[in-house]
Amino acid sequence: MVTVVGMTEDKPRGWFRGTRETTALDLGTGTPAAVGPQPTQAITGTRTVTGHATVQVDRDELPGLGRTDPATDSFEAAVPVVRTVEQHLDLILAAAPTPDPIELAVLDAQGLLCAEHVVSSRDLPGFEQAALDGYAARSVDTIGATPEDPVGLAVVGESVAGPSEQSAIGPGLAHRVAAGAMLPVGADVVVPTVWTDGGAAHVGVHAELAPGTYVRHTGDDVAVGDTAVALNSPIGPAQISLLAAVGRDRVLVHPRPRIAVLCAGDELVDVGTTPGPGQVVDVNSYALAAAARDAGADAYRSGIVPRDRRKLVELLESQLLRSDVVLIAGTFAGGGFDLVQEALAQLGEVTFAQVAMHPGAIQAFGRLGRDGVPVICIPGEPAAALVAFEVFVRPAIRLMLGKRQLFRRTVQAVSAQQLLSPLGYRQYLHGQVMRHPDGGYVVEPVGGGESGHDAALARTARSNCLVVIDEDVTEVAPGGLVTVMPMLLGG
Repeated sequence: MVTVVGMTEDKPRGWFRGTRETTALDLGTGTPAAVGPQPTQAITGTRTVTGHATVQVDRDELPGLGRTDPATDSFEAAVPVVRTVEQHLDLILAAAPTPDPIELAVLDAQGLLCAEHVVSSRDLPGFEQAALDGYAARSVDTIGATPEDPVGLAVVGESVAGPSEQSAIGPGLAHRVAAGAMLPVGADVVVPTVWTDGGAAHVGVHAELAPGTYVRHTGDDVAVGDTAVALNSPIGPAQISLLAAVGRDRVLVHPRPRIAVLCAGDELVDVGTTPGPGQVVDVNSYALAAAARDAGADAYRSGIVPRDRRKLVELLESQLLRSDVVLIAGTFAGGGFDLVQEALAQLGEVTFAQVAMHPGAIQAFGRLGRDGVPVICIPGEPAAALVAFEVFVRPAIRLMLGKRQLFRRTVQAVSAQQLLSPLGYRQYLHGQVMRHPDGGYVVEPVGGGESGHDAALARTARSNCLVVIDEDVTEVAPGGLVTVMPMLLGG
């Protein structure tokens, strides 16, 4: 079943000087009709107050929402609820599945969280060894040694790192050793070469050393029974080296969530096709698959959905079998159902609703199939699709990975120019943030007067952050502070 809540037709509107964005804005004013859990809000007459804004309501713009009483000429309508960004995000995060842990080869586990408590079954190091190049000796034989009055020792052998027979030394003797070499029995210090005269048969020691100096003792790093990698620890190069050192070539991890990426739209053609009039290349399936992989998921790019309902249902059913989440980008019908909505309704319950954000106010979420696989529908405009991914999909992927930090870190930056934002909507602008010579950050939105599909791609490619303007802010003056979300790859 597909439920449509408060969907309207997309309309272009510019929110900061010199650029245009496309989104679905209720009543054509840029102001949401209602935000909150209440099911409806009554409009009486021709005016309603939402938040701090007074909105003119034209009855002709609200077909089917209400009726006019000829006797009183009063108009009453049920205004659809608009979800906040947090409400829509909470729905998605609450339904994000937790994939069962799987065992992987340690190299394949890089970037994932460890799903077991790895205990060492061996000591590291496994033998007494030299920490640097020098001479193994007994500490008591170095007592009183100074550069002016060195202690002389006879050199009776030499060891390098690698397999070797166990050797031993007694009083007044030394053994030349390389870093990592096994220490001879009886030695409890390694005298660095620079603290000696470097002798071959006899060596003069220029310093007195305490027992254990420059010696790596058995189990100093990790002893048998010690924790090597703790549960839920991120696995990076250092953890991989430690796992290998304790003898683990496989490890249990929280797997990468599997994301199927599909795109809907009659105007879309494949990347190898030359677009005709009214057609555009399907870039969203590439961009969203790349974004999902950057967030840590295994993304399957399924491309443009078929324009036949039976084939579309079969495609969706096949994706449900191999995916933890299905992600669909497209322009969906604001009135009745379109082909994608009909196919979704056949497989599960999906709700389309307005979300109080710009760009991309029309979003959808639901569950499909016997296992209730989450499906997330986001706008088809490329810039809006990537914004929706950052706000809703990326945190869900991080949650499924077991990460504690679901959201990108934000900073406060000084706006280089005036920014305008629709009241009641959270605005996301692609921008460029940079360090200010006097400290802190300065940000400005990207783009000039261009608009449309390709211009949105160009602006997105030039940006390195999202500027976030809260719902209750309609204007940021030049020099004002704004919240900025740096878009670091893999961040």
